[in-house]
Amino acid sequence: MELVRGIHNIQAAHQKGVLTIGNFDGVHLGHQAILSRVKTLAEQYDAPSGIMIFEPQPREFFAPEEAPGRLARLRDKVALLSGLGIDYVLCMPFNNRLRNLDAQAFCQQILQQGLAVQHLVVGDDFRFGCDRQGNFDYLEAFGANHGFDVENTSSILNAQGLRISSSLVRECLNAGDIVAAEAMLGHAVSMRGRVVGGQRLARKLGFPTANVFLKGVTPALSGVYAVTVPIAGKLYQGVANIGVRPTVEGKTPILEVHLFNFNGDLYNQYLDVTFRHFVRPERKMSGLDELERQIQCDKEEAMRFFSNQ
Repeated sequence: MELVRGIHNIQAAHQKGVLTIGNFDGVHLGHQAILSRVKTLAEQYDAPSGIMIFEPQPREFFAPEEAPGRLARLRDKVALLSGLGIDYVLCMPFNNRLRNLDAQAFCQQILQQGLAVQHLVVGDDFRFGCDRQGNFDYLEAFGANHGFDVENTSSILNAQGLRISSSLVRECLNAGDIVAAEAMLGHAVSMRGRVVGGQRLARKLGFPTANVFLKGVTPALSGVYAVTVPIAGKLYQGVANIGVRPTVEGKTPILEVHLFNFNGDLYNQYLDVTFRHFVRPERKMSGLDELERQIQCDKEEAMRFFSNQ
């Protein structure tokens, strides 16, 4: 799968294809149903299959303090999408130029002139254009007048009969229900990032951690978790805190991973961290003594989880 950054990098090989548009945060089962339809249609048309996503996501651009946490950062999202048989992902920079395009300009400049779309597949709640004025009905009418077909997709429901959505997955994660989140995602809850240097405070307390840089993106996950991390062909168990570390007056979200029975240097390596079990919410401790005791309790809880698997 090819990652194309910006409409100006679209080539003839990407045009006249089957396209879908959205955030695809988490690439859950609902998203996967849309992408399966895109792939099927592309094979029927003998045309390229494409996904248009936005970076940052629109709500992060308009109101970063109120935007929901990410289920998947761009790197994680592209990795998940790459396994679904789609030819290319077009990552559009969401900026003032794009936000000011009304529905007609978006359809003309992006879909018609830039991509020469043959067939467009969107979710049943898709909105686009300045002030979200565009919807499925507008797309369908525009496509009928400009030579491409538009179809929407039915909602995919979970075991409780609820529509699977990124918002519902976040609700499950906020409640600490990893199992329900995984069931709707159709894959493990995981995160990949590079290990960077930190304050070494946890090491001083006897719990050395690998600090995974999140590039300033606020994750949907928060709290302490039992995790697994593959390193050099071996799967390590551990406990991780993801959040802002309120006890030490942290502000930027970071993922700190303490691996059991591991000795080695992980700086600048990329780790794939899979979240297996929710231990507790992140909270501010009274001081370092309480923090040390709590980390020991968290470690014991994570080890109990793994021993029962």
